[in-house]
Formats: sequence, C-alpha cells, structure tokens
Amino acid sequence: MGTTEAAPATHAGPPGLRREVGFIGLIWASEGSIIGSGWLFGAQGALAAAGPAAIISWGIGGVAILILALVHAELGGMYPVSGGTARFPHYAFGGAAGASFGWFSWLQAATVAPIEVLAMITYGQHYSWANGWLKTQGGQHILTASGIAVAVGLMAVITAINFLSIRLLARTNSAATWWKVGIPLLTIFVFAVAQFHVGNFTAADGFNPYGAKGILSAVSSSGIIFALLGFEQADQLAGESANPKRDIPRAVIGSIVIGAIIYILLQVAFLAALPASQIQGTWATAAFNTLTGPFAQVATLISLGWLATVLYLDAVVSPAGTGLIYITGSSRVSYGLSRNGYVPSAFEATNRSGVPWVGLIAAFVVGCVCFLPFPSWRSLVGLITSASVLMYAGAPLSFGVFRRRLPNVDRPYRLPGGGWMSPLAFVVANFLILWSGWTTDWKLGIAILIGYVVLIANRVFRMNPVTPQLDLRAAQWLPAYLIGMGLVVYASDFGPLRHPWFPLWWDLAAVTVLSLAIYYWAMAVALPTERIQRMVDQVVVPEQAALH
Repeated sequence: MGTTEAAPATHAGPPGLRREVGFIGLIWASEGSIIGSGWLFGAQGALAAAGPAAIISWGIGGVAILILALVHAELGGMYPVSGGTARFPHYAFGGAAGASFGWFSWLQAATVAPIEVLAMITYGQHYSWANGWLKTQGGQHILTASGIAVAVGLMAVITAINFLSIRLLARTNSAATWWKVGIPLLTIFVFAVAQFHVGNFTAADGFNPYGAKGILSAVSSSGIIFALLGFEQADQLAGESANPKRDIPRAVIGSIVIGAIIYILLQVAFLAALPASQIQGTWATAAFNTLTGPFAQVATLISLGWLATVLYLDAVVSPAGTGLIYITGSSRVSYGLSRNGYVPSAFEATNRSGVPWVGLIAAFVVGCVCFLPFPSWRSLVGLITSASVLMYAGAPLSFGVFRRRLPNVDRPYRLPGGGWMSPLAFVVANFLILWSGWTTDWKLGIAILIGYVVLIANRVFRMNPVTPQLDLRAAQWLPAYLIGMGLVVYASDFGPLRHPWFPLWWDLAAVTVLSLAIYYWAMAVALPTERIQRMVDQVVVPEQAALH
C-alpha cells in the first residue's frame, strides 16, 4: 500500500487528521464495508422474499447502488474532506439541509457496528458455549441478558482497535478484507463444484412466485441494499487519503462493481447447492429459512465440513472487519459535522495518533444502546437501509448544484452524462426508500425527529463556536420531500392500505414525479455561487492545507 508521512502541523492545538491512506487502503475500506454480515445472510433472505428471481433483485440493487456510487465518485474527488458524504449537502443548501443529511449519515454509520456484532453472535450459535446468548421470540433470534453483555464486549474490542493510527487501522482492515473477499469466492467455487442443482431454479413454487412486487421489495427489505452498502467509506476517509483526487473515484467505483459481482454469484451458488429437503413447499416457508448460519449449515448438509469450519471462522472476521471500518467512519462523520457547527466542538478533538476519539466513544455508546430496542440482526436491517439510502439521496442533489453553480471547479473524475444521471440517481434513491415499505419508513421518521432534537439542542446551548446559518430558503423543499415520500409510501402497494391509492407501477410513477419536482425545486433555491465558494474556502481549503 502506497502511503506518505503527514507533514507536521503548523497550527496550534491538537493534532489533525493525517493523510496516510493509499488507494488499496481506500478501496479495501469500502470493500471491507460491503463484504460484511450481508453475505452471511443476504442470499437466504432474498431467496425467501423473491424465490430464485432474487438473482434479478441483486442485479437491480447493484445497478441502483452503482448509479449512486458514480455520483459520489465525482463529489469525493472534488472535495476530499473527512466525512464528505455528510458535508456535501451543507455546501449546496446551507445549515438546515446540511444538518439533516448529516444526521442521516451519522445514524447509519453508528448503527452498522452493532448489527455486525449481532451477526457474529447469531452464527456463533453453532457452538454450545454460545447457546445462552440468544433466545427465539416472535420468530427471531434475539439477545438474552448474557448476550447483551457479550455484544457490549465485542463493541469495546472493535472500538479499541480504532484508537490506533489511521495508517495501522488501514493496514489492519486491508489484511482482514483480503480474507473477507477470498472466503466468499472460495465458497462460490466449492459450492458450484460440489453440488449444483439446476432444478432448484424452478423448485418449490417456481422461479418467480411473487411477481414484480416480490423482486422489487426484496431489493430493500431482504438485506440486498444493506449488503451492498459501504462504498462511501472511501469518501468518509478522503481527508486522510494520500492522493485523494486520483484514488477516491477509483476506490468508490471499483468497490461497488466487485461487491455486486460477488453477491450475485453467492446467490446463484447458495440456491443451486440447497438440498431438496430444504426447499419443500414454498420459498417463503421452506426449511432453509430456519438456518441460523445459512452458508455454513448448507456446507455441512452437503458434506463439506471443512468449509463449514472456515465459514464459522469467517462469521467472526467479516462482520468484525465491517464493524471496525464503520466505527471509523462514524467518528469521521461526527468530526465533519462538528467542523460545520452541527454538533459540539468536542468531536473535533484528536489523540496523538490523529484519531477523533470523542466520536469513537459516542459511536460505541450509541451502538450499545441499539442492542436494547433492536436485539436481532433482522430488526436493524430495515432501519439502516432506509437511513443509508436517505443519506445517499443528498449526493445527487449536491451534485446537481455543484454542476450548475461551480461548473469550472477541478473534477478529477467527471461523470459522463451528469446532467441526467444526477436526477436519475435521486429517483433511484427514492425507489429504494419506497421498496423498504411503510413498516420500516415510519420508524425512520421517528429517528429523524430524534436527530432534530439533538441538532437543535447543540444550537440552543451553543456547544460549538461555529454557528451555521440555517438558510431556510435553500432548504424549503426538504419538508415537502420528507413528508411527500412518507405519504407516497403509505398510499402505495408497499404501505399498509388494503386498497392502495398507488398500486404497483403507479407507485413508481408517483415517486418519479415527486422526485423530479423536488430535484428541480432544490436546484432553483440552492445557495448562490458566491456563498457556496465562501463556505468551501472557509472549511475545505484550510482543512486540506493543514493536512498536507
């Protein structure tokens, strides 16, 4: 991995972040986030939701995330600053919109580590000494009191590793990611050679038993989008990249392409390897749905005990590596939010290794609290998916504003067809929110309200000397967007109504119309060029200068 030593800081105060991460460290940061617990459970959940047509769902999910990744690639190259994903809307729309999308970004980053810990404990049920950590309730495996204690301990270990320097952290994650990518590839190859039943693709109740709705709902609700999340980690670490303008775009695009290919092949391998006894009846009720360690237990069923042993080991390494990098990312997001004045200035404090330690502690505490209301892997998936997609929705809006207001800014990677790719990406993000369904989205609404309470408290009690302007005019579209999407989801085929106002396909049309209306409204009221450039000069330029 190519790295460079950071130059000594020339300003007083605590040491800043250090630019020590090379291209391999960046792409493996994203890939290490993508290949986490999603691969351990994603194929099982997607198969139950859509049948063998889940292969199509993975393709749709991969294309959707790639579209969003391409937008992020241009933004990350333009402004390589720590926690970039949370900060782009701030520069385009000012305080109110920036604070909102910043909260969405932090919420998803801080809740990924606990879900990875839950995955480790769930697969751990294979061992007799771990049996007391989970109990079955309401059809889900949830943590017991002793399980919560173990989960908190695992969170503590993941957090402690993050107190190392970013260079050592990147090396640790890179080493783990080589393993994390290699094991799924090994599984695909061994399953394909050992047992490949072509008849499984039309077994049970058929290839596509639940129609278009099953295929589309599986994209968001079964763990597919959750599994593909993580490409933005290269953006979050942009402030510590040794050569950000060259490496950020390549890392963002490369990680999602590699991840999508691996997941599609995993779905095919899992489906084709299932013994006939596991797929009797319907895909939604077949026996494979009860497996707590899907890939490892299937390996055991087809007499591949050695592979099962490796997979149980990977069930610790893969989730731990993803949790590790998301704890890292959450601390960098809170660092960026503090730089913009949204959260207390204490989040900018760094230790001698250049690590924002207050953000690490906050992510640890919030992650541990998540074990109480969300004590199972699947109970957290929906919330994280929706929060992540909502965070991603801010990037196309920011992209459109920067293309219009700052057309001459240096763009190391310039997205071809950006004029139409940007609104398309915004529409795609909102499709994913729609497919998450009302049951998930109303809970996200509650989380959004909690975030606003935190952000308002920071402003009222002046816990940060930086007081960003709210710029309510530039954010006037935001309430209409959030409320409008909520209403469309509620009235759609993915909502609770017995007779939805927007049945399948009409709901997609409604989301498209709303999305385009919000997009061009946002473009019309975005901050003027002079204001955007001034904010960039005040925050981005000094930060980059201090880090070189």
